[in-house]
Amino acid sequence: MPGCFVTSLTISHFRSHKVTRLSLDSRPVVFHGANGAGKTNVLEAVSLLSPGRGLRRAGVEELIRRPEALGWKISAEVEADGRLHELETGAEPGQSRSVRVDGKAHPQLALGRVARVIWLVPAMDRLWLEGAEGRRRFLDRMTMSFLPDHAETVLAYDKAMRERNRLLKDMVRDAHWYQVLERQMGEAGATIMSNRRATLERLAQARDGAETAFPAAELSLTHPNEDLPVTSGELTDALQTGRVADLRAGRTLVGPHRIDMHAVFAQKEIAAEQCSTGEQKALLISLVLANARALAEDTGAPPLILLDEVAAHLDARRRQALYDEICALRAQAWMTGTGPELFDGLGARAQIFEVVDANDASQVRP
Repeated sequence: MPGCFVTSLTISHFRSHKVTRLSLDSRPVVFHGANGAGKTNVLEAVSLLSPGRGLRRAGVEELIRRPEALGWKISAEVEADGRLHELETGAEPGQSRSVRVDGKAHPQLALGRVARVIWLVPAMDRLWLEGAEGRRRFLDRMTMSFLPDHAETVLAYDKAMRERNRLLKDMVRDAHWYQVLERQMGEAGATIMSNRRATLERLAQARDGAETAFPAAELSLTHPNEDLPVTSGELTDALQTGRVADLRAGRTLVGPHRIDMHAVFAQKEIAAEQCSTGEQKALLISLVLANARALAEDTGAPPLILLDEVAAHLDARRRQALYDEICALRAQAWMTGTGPELFDGLGARAQIFEVVDANDASQVRP
């Protein structure tokens, strides 16, 4: 199976890293070390080889190493589709993030067409318990891994909705101001819903055909208005007829921006929010693995998988199962943990590095 993996990575003046250089092969990559040493910062750097704000959703200024404040840069060689690509992204102080692919400037969205990157971080452990926004973001990240253009559609919808909400807050009543925006939202919103449903169907197929030690999650979409319109014309009409209620609320009350993703632990028929902490974590891992499995089947190569502190929350049996499934996928998974013993089950199947804080900078050692 052709791979998708990072062969070299250089991190410059990024978070706690002054200069870090790694040469890699296609095997999983493990970083161990004390809390605060800078392990997660390496994974965050890799997450920025995809469109968006990375696994911490940080602004570009937050990523600059202090006290130098020289700006940050991430450079990588990534093998994908049998070709070696050069990716570079970074930002100077006070500037927006730039992206170069194979030496040429590109918008961020071009990154998603080279490398598919998915992740699971401790901040997502409460995904099933907190607000719907985080679940929509999780769903859209999975959707974008299958359909890179989904990101553009979401941006177009959000831009039109922000402009419409501005009119609503200003109590503008002239229909002509709304009509173009509502058509744009109708077209983009229908595509968003179609993409999200296609993603849930693809995840279900990957789940049903897999041998895995992790519990299956049955996913569905819900909306406060139970019968959310699905075609562009229906959604445009709903926005027009709902304008009076939206004026009272000062915001748009119908559309894919209000969708929630509901999950059920299939074997026990229990809603995810009612499961134990360990079961909720296992459901998330199951979804990440299903996402990776489906991408491997669809594109011929698994994605890059970033798993921050995942081993600490699993017993020895589940840890071994996770490692075995990752290796069976031939995925380059990037994992962190406080001690090397957490990764004994990988043995020579992984590249293992220690991260230490030395001379006020993170250093990565074989």
